[in-house]
Amino acid sequence: MTIEVDKAGDVAVLTLAHGKANALDTELCRELVAQLENAELNGTRAVVLAGRDGMFSAGVDLKRVSAGGADYVREFLPALSDAFLAVFGFPGPVVAAMTGHAIAGGAVLAAACDRRVLNARQGRVGVTELLVGVPFPLVALEILRCAYGTDRLPGLTFLAETYAGEEALARGLVDELAAPEEVLPRAIETATRLAAVPGDVFRHTKAQIHRPFDERIGEQRAGDDVYVEQVWSSAPALAAIEQYVRAHLGG
Repeated sequence: MTIEVDKAGDVAVLTLAHGKANALDTELCRELVAQLENAELNGTRAVVLAGRDGMFSAGVDLKRVSAGGADYVREFLPALSDAFLAVFGFPGPVVAAMTGHAIAGGAVLAAACDRRVLNARQGRVGVTELLVGVPFPLVALEILRCAYGTDRLPGLTFLAETYAGEEALARGLVDELAAPEEVLPRAIETATRLAAVPGDVFRHTKAQIHRPFDERIGEQRAGDDVYVEQVWSSAPALAAIEQYVRAHLGG
């Protein structure tokens, strides 16, 4: 099991439980889509997406990409975008309980949520894909654009820096800081408060906010995904990923 499911009143708590780093691979992405589909079918009013102690998600499992090569890339990238969209498109409130670091794809996963509560003592946030040498899928960029605005997008992506605690809060990357033991309770409290809004009202308002980003994704995803897949599966990109894994992940 890659995701643990619990209930807190009207809130479904989905806890990523996939290795030490909650690294995003095909299996975790598909399981996240399935769990959110189940939550919607069961009439769940709100969702909290949580991580392990000290780690929300370290992003894409680059070791799997390096080992699997182009064949794995073709399987994985659509699953990754689908997982981001499943969080982003859930009709009810989704709150990220950022129990620790949210890096690269992990930061995108948090950005896809409606509110974000970060571990004040152990939690860095940043989108670092360009350091690896690969581009963002369109879905990821549009989710980041929705969460943080077009003006901040170049700084977040080009500089690929990570921010902790008060700096992450000041930059608007998270909405609230909490002590480690309070991250999940505060996220559940926020989700419960948002779930008190009539469901059809919240759903319509969320759809209005997301509409321009959803439209761009609908119009441009197919073409952009082809290009991104070509780059990720190219020999230079796979070599860069392998080098990054060896230098930073002990691969």
